[in-house]
Amino acid sequence: MNRRRPLRLSASEDTLNNKEDVTHLLILRFQQMLSEGVLSPGTKLPPERDLAAHFKVARSSLRQALKVLEIMGVITQKVGDGSYLNRDASSVLAVPMDFLFLLDDTSVQELTELRFLMEPALAAQAAERANSEDIALLRQSITDLENSEQDRIKLVASDLLFHRAIFQASGNRLTGRIFHTIHRAMLNMMMVTSQMVDLEHTVAFHRPILAAIEARDPKLAAQLMTAHLTDAQNLLAQGREHELARALRDHMALTTIGVKRGKAKKTAPASRPLRPARTTR
Repeated sequence: MNRRRPLRLSASEDTLNNKEDVTHLLILRFQQMLSEGVLSPGTKLPPERDLAAHFKVARSSLRQALKVLEIMGVITQKVGDGSYLNRDASSVLAVPMDFLFLLDDTSVQELTELRFLMEPALAAQAAERANSEDIALLRQSITDLENSEQDRIKLVASDLLFHRAIFQASGNRLTGRIFHTIHRAMLNMMMVTSQMVDLEHTVAFHRPILAAIEARDPKLAAQLMTAHLTDAQNLLAQGREHELARALRDHMALTTIGVKRGKAKKTAPASRPLRPARTTR
């Protein structure tokens, strides 16, 4: 029977300054230990205080790094017990590091570029590889979307499900892991665009993509997905323009109010000092 054994740490030579450094080093160290057989599936990691001391970082920075690793599926954190390396972590550790930081610091532009690179190709693969379960999930996402009127959370969740289903229908297991990595960033993007258009606008893009996948037409599926992403990109650009215009209006309004108040203070008559009341003797 395989026993979960705690991981022993060796001395660290570098002092790390931020969570990206910590996470990057953890990934590299885990990869090395897996290849050397020091780390095995199910291994329990040392306590946070030991890891923080080893990597010479604050425990808060370490916790953020561990959270990213948990979201990636590398580790599982058990309350009151500790962190364990997952049994399928070796495949996750092979994911390029570029995807690791999409959760926190990647700009909307960078995420949009990544989606343009990936999703049309995935839609094309889905048209070639989607099975009946994939098609059923895509149909369900559109049904949920159509029934999400007045419920923006359900609308965004249905939109996200549609794209996740295409990642899965592509038939490549790594794309599913990539989706989970960029999930939160895509969610934030969709929360913005969902406020700018009505429900039918989104449905009008999803239905043709599903039809192309069902018709086994990879080229059309890729073209329609590109059009969908282009529309989202335009909506985000409009949103930024509106936000900048609103911020400028607010700034001008505050400036005008400040000027008016300044003028009012200058023109107001000076108050006379109070004089003591005269008394009669």
